[in-house]
Amino acid sequence: MSISNPVVNRDFCGSCVQNSSHIRKSGKKLRLTYPRRVLTGSIWSRIVVPASKSSSKMSDLVAYVDGGSLGNPGPSGIGVIIDGCENGPIRIQKWIGHQDNNVAEYLALLEALQRALAMSARALHVYSDSEIVVKQMSGEYSCRSPRLYSLNWICRKLARSLQFSISHVPRDKNREANSLASTAARNPI
Repeated sequence: MSISNPVVNRDFCGSCVQNSSHIRKSGKKLRLTYPRRVLTGSIWSRIVVPASKSSSKMSDLVAYVDGGSLGNPGPSGIGVIIDGCENGPIRIQKWIGHQDNNVAEYLALLEALQRALAMSARALHVYSDSEIVVKQMSGEYSCRSPRLYSLNWICRKLARSLQFSISHVPRDKNREANSLASTAARNPI
């Protein structure tokens, strides 16, 4: 894959992506490397769906994502629902440790992007109730926070690998993903 070893010439904090990538500092450059398990599934997922063995691209996928924390920061979880799969919708809930709410929202988006790429999806449309994530990913807001910059950068890099779009939805339209995220935050593995 073309995203296996991107190089970034900016300084940013990578500690918030502890479970998503490894960051190695060499001089003034930061190198992000993606372990194989990140693109094929995560050991902390409660539901793991193997990648499709067919070489053809899947149809378009739709994902509802939400991340939440009990306190800010506090115990956090993500919830992701991916529709458009051959075997029906995929529901993912994952405990992500002690994070703040915005990091949890980005990690939910990251999980959806990784799963879509693992399933060889052609396109992914994401619905999120996080206005900041939607506006930063669409380019309406710039990402200046050091703890969110690396997550935003990784999500943008992965989104370029497929036809990606993201929309804001009210919280009541994202109830199922919110429920998965809340359950994950309350019940760590």
